[in-house]
Amino acid sequence: MAKTIFEELGGKYVRQGDYLIPCLTVPAAEEQSIGIWGQRHLDYLKQYQKVTYTNLLTSGKLNAYLAEIDKQAQERFERLIEGMKQAQGRTVKG
Repeated sequence: MAKTIFEELGGKYVRQGDYLIPCLTVPAAEEQSIGIWGQRHLDYLKQYQKVTYTNLLTSGKLNAYLAEIDKQAQERFERLIEGMKQAQGRTVKG
């Protein structure tokens, strides 16, 4: 029996009853903690950007993407708070 393209690229099948099911796994990625901004963006992706969410999830890049979004949002939040403090004259010197 000739190999399929999937098998030629290193893929394997597992037999379940009369069917051959491809063995698919998501690439291993380092788990990073996701803060509130990353979690909110995850909810947004799941609700409004399902294709983007699925692509990131299946490529194994979702966690790293959300960690970066969380980091950027936290930095922006801190800059906004600092700007508001300065505008109201509430900076602490020392």
